[in-house]
Amino acid sequence: MRVLHAIHDFLPRHRAGSEIYALNLARTLGARHDVFVVAAEYDPSTAHGTLRWRSVEGVTVVELVNNWEFDGFADTYASPRINAQLEHVLDAIRPDVLHVHNLLNLSFDLPRLAQARGVAVVATLHDYTPICASGGQRVHVSEAYVCHEIDPVRCSRCFAESPFAAQMGASRVLRRPGGRLAARGTHWLRRHLPAAAGALSHRAARAVEVTPADVRVRLASARGAFDNIDWFVAPSAAIGAEFERHGVSSARVEVSDYGFAAAVTAPRDPAVPPIRIGFVGTLVWHKGVHVLVEAARLLTGAFVVHVHGDTATFPSYSGRLRQASAGLPVTFHGGFDRAQAGDVYAGLDLLVVPSLWPENSPLVIHEAFMAGVPVVGADIGGIPALVGSGGALYDPFSAPALAARLQPFIDDPAAIGRLAAGIPAVKSIEADGRQWEERYARLLERPAPPRPGVRT
Repeated sequence: MRVLHAIHDFLPRHRAGSEIYALNLARTLGARHDVFVVAAEYDPSTAHGTLRWRSVEGVTVVELVNNWEFDGFADTYASPRINAQLEHVLDAIRPDVLHVHNLLNLSFDLPRLAQARGVAVVATLHDYTPICASGGQRVHVSEAYVCHEIDPVRCSRCFAESPFAAQMGASRVLRRPGGRLAARGTHWLRRHLPAAAGALSHRAARAVEVTPADVRVRLASARGAFDNIDWFVAPSAAIGAEFERHGVSSARVEVSDYGFAAAVTAPRDPAVPPIRIGFVGTLVWHKGVHVLVEAARLLTGAFVVHVHGDTATFPSYSGRLRQASAGLPVTFHGGFDRAQAGDVYAGLDLLVVPSLWPENSPLVIHEAFMAGVPVVGADIGGIPALVGSGGALYDPFSAPALAARLQPFIDDPAAIGRLAAGIPAVKSIEADGRQWEERYARLLERPAPPRPGVRT
C-alpha cells in the first residue's frame, strides 16, 4: 500500500505527542509499505506555499510552507493556495490511503480532495482542532475557561487573542515593503526581549477580526470534512464521544489507544527522599505547569520538581513559570531528544500531568508507564480512564487539590511503589501498526460508501 500521513507540523523542529506518534507509526508501516508524510511548516524566509521534500529518520516528508499569509479567516482552514499545493502532493504521491492526524495549517478540504481521487481516508483524533479554532485545546486562556460547549461568541474572542491571530497579523507585515527585515527583527525580539515581542504580537492580533458568524461557517466546514473521512480512531473514549457529539457518526468511530515503541527499562529502586516529581511536555498554559508550581509552594518535606520542556517555544509563559518558582526546589531542564526519554523518566519518582484542557490520551502517561513511573493527573478528558490503577487524580485548575494528592507520597515514599504496582501494560507500536494495516485493507476492499448529498 501507499500511505500518506497528514499532520499540522512535524519533527525535528516540532516534538509534541502527535508528531512523535505519527513518526513512529510511519516508520513501523514503512517496513512493509510505501509511507509518506505531508506536514506544514512556518518559515517567513521562504515563499508561502512552497513545497519541500526531506527525510526524517527514513520517512519521506513533504513540507508545505504555510506562513499564514491569508486574506481572511476562511483561508486559515480552506485556503485556495494551500488546497492547490495539497492537490500537487496527492497527485505526486498517489496514495491508496490518506491518514489524517491534524488538519491545522493544512486544509479541511484535504479529505474531500483525496476522496475525489479514489483515496480511502482515515483519521486519528488527537485533539479538537476541527471544532476549536484557537489550537484544538478548547481552553480560552485569557478567561481561564474550559469550553465544554462550543460557543461561537466566545470562540471569536478567543481566536482574536490567540497566537494564530497574531500570526495572521504578522503575515500582513511580511507582505509590505521591508517586511522580511521586520520578520528577522521580530525573531530577535522573541529570543532576547519576549515581553516586547509579546506586545507586538498582541497589537498584530487586534488587527484580525473574526465574528461569531465566521466561527459558525468554520464549524460547518469541519462537519463537511467529517463526512469525507471513512473511519475515525479515537485513542480515548472521551474524545470519541466528543466528536460524536459534534457530528461524527458513531458507526465510524473506533476507540483504540496509541501504540508505542518498546522502551528498555531497568528495575526501579524504591523511592527515597527527596521525592522526584516531574513534568514532561510543552511549556504552554493549557498544559497547566503553573498549577504544579503553585502546588509545589504548598508542599512540605523533602521533594524536588523537574520540569522537562523547551523554554523557547512559548518564552513569555516560560518566563512567568521561572518567576513563580523562585525560591522553590524547581529545576527547568529544557527540551530533550527522544533518545534521552529513558534517562528523563529514570530521574523521576512521579509524573504529574496537570492539563487544563480535555486531554485525549497523553503520550507522556504511556511513556511514564513504560518506565515504571506512576502518574498524578488532572481529572479531565481521557486522563482518568488512562491513568486507572497506575496513578491518582485531582481536580484540574486546583493547586491545593494537586498538593493534597502529592503530599502523601512525600510523607510516605513507599506509597509510590504501591501505586506503581498497578501500572497497566502499554500497546506496542508494532501491534498498533498491524491494526492500522487491517483497517486500511478493509477500507480498500469495500465499495466506497455514499456521501451526503451525492447520488450513487
